[in-house]
Amino acid sequence: MLPRTLLANPSLADAALLTHTEQGRSWPLLVWAPGPGVRMVSSAVLGGGIGERAWVLNAQVPPGYDRLDPVAHLRTLASGAGLEGPGVGLMTAASVENRRHAADGGAEAVVTAGIGVRGWAAVPGAGGVAAPRPGTINIIVSLPVPLTDAALVNAVATATEAKVQALVELGADASGTPTDAVCVAAPSAPSTASSAESFAGPRSLWGARLARAVHRATYEACAGLLRA
Repeated sequence: MLPRTLLANPSLADAALLTHTEQGRSWPLLVWAPGPGVRMVSSAVLGGGIGERAWVLNAQVPPGYDRLDPVAHLRTLASGAGLEGPGVGLMTAASVENRRHAADGGAEAVVTAGIGVRGWAAVPGAGGVAAPRPGTINIIVSLPVPLTDAALVNAVATATEAKVQALVELGADASGTPTDAVCVAAPSAPSTASSAESFAGPRSLWGARLARAVHRATYEACAGLLRA
C-alpha cells in the first residue's frame, strides 16, 4: 500500500502504477487519485454512472478472467491500494503497463488497449446478458473545467467517437470491442451552476480538446497491436 499523498496526483500523466496478485501472479494496477471535488461519469462496473468520485483504478487481470464478483474484487483492490471513498474501477486483460497518455489544451486521456476481439457495434444478433467482463479498450479522461450532467454524457459520446475514428484510421475494421469502458472526470461545479460547461461535443472548445487527446492516445495504444 502506498501512502495516500503519493497516490494523490491531479494529472493523469502521474497516475501510479502498482501491482496486485491474481492466480498466483503479479499484475499491473494503474491508480489515479485526483482527490475530492471531482465528478465523474463512467460505464465502469464499479462506480459507474454520474457522481462525486475520488479515484480511478484500471486493473489488469489474467486472460480468461472468469470471477463472478468483479465489483467486490475491484473494491478489494482499491482498499489494498489505500484508496478511500467512492471511486471508479475498471478491468482489462490488455497490458496496463503499455498505457498511452495524450494531452491537448488541458484535456488529458489515458488509454489501455487490446483489440484481439473487436467488431462493429451494429451487427445482427440478439445479444445477451452476462456477468461484466474486463474491457479491452479502457479510456480515462480528465478535464480541468466543470461540466453539467448533460455535458458529461456528451463527453462520453465524444470520447467514443474519437476512439472509433482512431480505429478506422488504423484500418482495424471495427468500432471497438464488446467490453470497452470509459470514464470522464471534471471538477465539481461551484455553487453557481451557470459556471459549468454545458457542451462537450466534438466542435465545442473542451469537447474538441478531449477528442484530440483520446484520438491520439487510442491511436498510439492500438497501432502496435495491429502491426503485431
